[in-house]
Amino acid sequence: MLMDFLQFLLLLLSLIPAAYLCLHKLAMRKKSHNVTTESGTRQPLLPPGTLGWPLIGETYDYYSKRRENLTYKFLTERWNKYSSSIFRTSLIGKTMVIFCNVEGNKFLFSNEKKLVQAWWPTTLDTIFPKTDKKPSAEQSHTLRNLLRWILKIDGLREYISIIDEVTRQHLQTDWNCKQVSVCDVTKRYLFTLSSNIFLGINDPGKIERLAKNMKYIEEGFFSMPINLPGTALNRAIKAAKLISKELMATIRQRRIDLQGHDLSSRKDFMSTMLLAKDENGQAFCDEDVASHLAGLLVASFSTMHCTITSIMKYLAELPDVYDSVFGEQNEILDVKPKGDHLTWEDIQKMKYSWSVASEVLRISTPGFGGFREAITDFTYEGFTVPKGSKEQILHTEKDQFKVQQSTEKAFLIYQVEWPHEP
Repeated sequence: MLMDFLQFLLLLLSLIPAAYLCLHKLAMRKKSHNVTTESGTRQPLLPPGTLGWPLIGETYDYYSKRRENLTYKFLTERWNKYSSSIFRTSLIGKTMVIFCNVEGNKFLFSNEKKLVQAWWPTTLDTIFPKTDKKPSAEQSHTLRNLLRWILKIDGLREYISIIDEVTRQHLQTDWNCKQVSVCDVTKRYLFTLSSNIFLGINDPGKIERLAKNMKYIEEGFFSMPINLPGTALNRAIKAAKLISKELMATIRQRRIDLQGHDLSSRKDFMSTMLLAKDENGQAFCDEDVASHLAGLLVASFSTMHCTITSIMKYLAELPDVYDSVFGEQNEILDVKPKGDHLTWEDIQKMKYSWSVASEVLRISTPGFGGFREAITDFTYEGFTVPKGSKEQILHTEKDQFKVQQSTEKAFLIYQVEWPHEP
């Protein structure tokens, strides 16, 4: 009798989630298709699409394709299914509207601060909490102002010697007549470079301690917002705490070193933050400096290593492009004294090489797309995008590898085989 009761109880428990899923699907379908209320009032027409499974949405499908560099398949499948360049889905626990063509990109960028604003997943603030509890999107303006000097020509000139030195060491250590995993060695190179420029750290041991936890943070950035043991977010939080602890010791020592000295002699971003004031005229506390620096380290190398790896991939697949890049680099090298270091003028001559890098950025976007949040209801292609919904900007025109010749206002077209949906 007891066994029968237990079997009945297990059956009942198994039916509860199934019933919930069915009701959820029906509710979402009704919400998507009903545009008229019982009183006859017309409701806004939402973009077509499905929110997938509860909480998970279509996250697994999206990221499984993303890991294989097949994001365009996720887009084209739904583009063809709904016959629309805008569709609705659910990713990382948020309802999102995907704009997947050039026109959609232009529309959102031209309406920045009018219809949409920058948005980042809440996992970012969970991994790198700030003492003022402000979302990262609100603090991005302050950070951009602090980074402005580095991104100006004078700032870039200042760092060319560091870039040249780190690159030479990297080539001798990791690329000296070896068969290498481009992705792995590029990560190591970029993290070393970022540590030098942003932190003023060149100690290999300290850089290695910081780097070993970065992969967990990178995985946790765009994971499901579930902080349980074993989840990507939980691993990222633990890794961020270890990195912040390592950085805190360096920050305290840097404050001591800078006291009573001419701070203009320190050009790294850590020193800049220690001297800077926020929008209220207050200095940043050490904890916030550590959080900002850790986030900046991840951002500086997580997308760049993808770009450099993709550049190497296309140079290997497109010999004509490789020959042109190689020829341009040799032309620059031939007029330089032997052993001379890289200069700003040398970089200015790399017009074709930069065009190749720009084209790789176009067809192999290193990030997960640009995120925006609707700050008001707006209409696009007849569909209403509600206030508060999240938009992701992506596009799929990957049929050709087009390198623009700056000396000639024309394009060199290289056909690239991409698998297409029928």
